[in-house]
Amino acid sequence: MSLEAIRYAPGRLEVLDQLLLPRQSVYIPVRDTDDGWRVINTMQVRGAPAIAIVGCLSLAVELSRAKFASVDELLAHVRGRLQHLVTSRPTAVNLQTAARALAAAAERAAEATTDVDQLRDSVVTEAEQMLSADVADNRAIGEHGADHLLRTAAGPLALLTHCNTGSLATAGYGTALGVIRSVHSRGRLARAFCTETRPYMQGSRLTAYELVHEQIPATLVCDSAVAALMRDGRVHAVVVGADRVAANGDTANKIGTYQLAVVAAHHSVPFYVAAPSTSIDLGLASGAEIPIEERPAAELLCVAGHRLAADGIAAWNPAFDVTPSNLITGGIITEKGVLPAADVGRVADL
Repeated sequence: MSLEAIRYAPGRLEVLDQLLLPRQSVYIPVRDTDDGWRVINTMQVRGAPAIAIVGCLSLAVELSRAKFASVDELLAHVRGRLQHLVTSRPTAVNLQTAARALAAAAERAAEATTDVDQLRDSVVTEAEQMLSADVADNRAIGEHGADHLLRTAAGPLALLTHCNTGSLATAGYGTALGVIRSVHSRGRLARAFCTETRPYMQGSRLTAYELVHEQIPATLVCDSAVAALMRDGRVHAVVVGADRVAANGDTANKIGTYQLAVVAAHHSVPFYVAAPSTSIDLGLASGAEIPIEERPAAELLCVAGHRLAADGIAAWNPAFDVTPSNLITGGIITEKGVLPAADVGRVADL
């Protein structure tokens, strides 16, 4: 059974506090959009698809308890709250995409009714459907990715992933980790390698936790061990997630992804990005336009609240980096199919 990062029932939302994993499994109630903003910003919930779902569902929960005098008042509230949620983390585009879609759905529903309760129910239903749609999209990503990877594979594959892209980062199943799960389900996975993913350790804390839970054969490696691993021929392909993909295929993902792509290219190891089409931002020409979030210095200087770095040292702690499309040699895996990175603008044609 997959881990649940998000637990939702009408009027009730809880998220698994990922800051406490793997030692504790504690679910936090999210009662409104202020709670939603906080759990996203503090990374108690993380992963671009999960961020989008939690943001929209936090609004659904808030609406279930709020009272509005008119359709216009409700519509203004929806617009304002969605704009606020988008500021929680700037790099991942999924929340922005979901917020635009939910706002547009609210606008359309408002044109068709003057009944406040009917409009509220319409917005809530739209947010709830995003939850089930994300799971379906992730399963499709996994199947397309497995099909593509196994098409020419002579034997079982050893796959490397970075950061966390499984059930904990999505509504369920996962994106890059979903591809690994799909390969494993077909009996064709030799081993999954996951990086620690410094400095926030999403790989050792979260991905390793998921792989053990799913009983997938897996090995944890230091970020700095990847070059040696590839040199020894122990990795057949790299599959990572994405927080935003520009129109030219440049991809923003967790810090450290870019150097993995460089090393993979040097060793002729195919490099894939797995992400839903909602991560593709055709409004940005290239990765140079993607805003990169910088996290607090303490996340780099300290481990589990204990300072390791020397007092007085400065810290630069970007949460993401951008991998140029020419280094994404395997392609971009979406729920619609697999595309060469440079052709990602054609995703709608699929």
